[in-house]
Amino acid sequence: MSESLDCRTGPELARTVVRFCRALRTEGLAVPLSSVHSYAKALGALGARSGADVYWAGRATLVPRPEDIPSYDAVFATFWYGQTSADPARRGRVAVRTPGGAEDDSQVSPGAERERQLRYSRAEMLRHKDFSACSEAELAEAMELLRSRPTVSCRPSHRWEPGRRGRRLDVRATMRQAMRCGGEVIPTRRLERSPRDRRIVVLCDVSGSMEPYARAMLRFAHVLVAGQSRVEAFAIGTRLTRLTRELSSRDPDAAMTMAAAVVRDWSGGTRLGEGLREFNDRFGVRGMARGSEVVVMSDGWDRGDPEELGAQMCRLRRVAHRVVWMNPLKADPRYEPLARGMAAALPHVDRFLPGHDMASLESLLAVLESP
Repeated sequence: MSESLDCRTGPELARTVVRFCRALRTEGLAVPLSSVHSYAKALGALGARSGADVYWAGRATLVPRPEDIPSYDAVFATFWYGQTSADPARRGRVAVRTPGGAEDDSQVSPGAERERQLRYSRAEMLRHKDFSACSEAELAEAMELLRSRPTVSCRPSHRWEPGRRGRRLDVRATMRQAMRCGGEVIPTRRLERSPRDRRIVVLCDVSGSMEPYARAMLRFAHVLVAGQSRVEAFAIGTRLTRLTRELSSRDPDAAMTMAAAVVRDWSGGTRLGEGLREFNDRFGVRGMARGSEVVVMSDGWDRGDPEELGAQMCRLRRVAHRVVWMNPLKADPRYEPLARGMAAALPHVDRFLPGHDMASLESLLAVLESP
């Protein structure tokens, strides 16, 4: 781009940079505050006279991922030159008559007209789109948005580390510091327990009733397994299948292909009670579920004995730190847990959440991050 831009300096340049970065965020680009500061610093050094300088300064500081370049180009052309995007489905222009045409409402001229932009955010649309209506490409895009959000669930470990407010006195460090000061009285050194990531266990129902949502749930399990060090994933249908190794691949499509090859009861019946009993006997009670965050993704429809499901959920709740149940049917305000399996499991659940869209998965991440 070789066009010349209006010269903006000082506070006016900073306000313009903030507005431009806000427009990028509206389009779904992740622009942290540090990148905004770097962009403003680069424009302060280069100036805003050349369109090429303004473009490449933002391209270098605000666009870390190559797939965001088309969105950045479209927002740049609209914001700096007033050009509309070539894709009319993603951006529209609406003329709004206002008292003034300046960027600052305090500097208005009578009879002037200002043109405002109405932008369509695909990320916001995917947040509230039901997984049953999403294509494979949309599911992959939604999970890519969740991949940038860290999930940290910590617990105190058995190790000790220096801390200002620790409950344990660090006698050795205190004595060493006193010897360096010639035996003078000094503030005591304290120890506190170092934090450790809490294990997360995901149990995904892959039965026929969960078919519209099972693939999205497995993609979300892949996000957790590939992004965290202590995550275990299982599929429950007519049998229990461990998927941690298959979902540990960094390639989402390869991970889903390997998981589909291992799960042989896909879209079959549901025996949640038997699956949970096998998990408790082989993995959970022996140590995997002890002190862990257990996430069950199921609609609660079970062909087995509901009393067995309730008993196994009770066993799981006694050893787990927290049990979270995600049910896609809960998105309906009229939903009531009338199914026998769901009614038997619900008394042993700490949090009961919907699981039908990306917003519900973000709610789950918020629950896992909470103490």
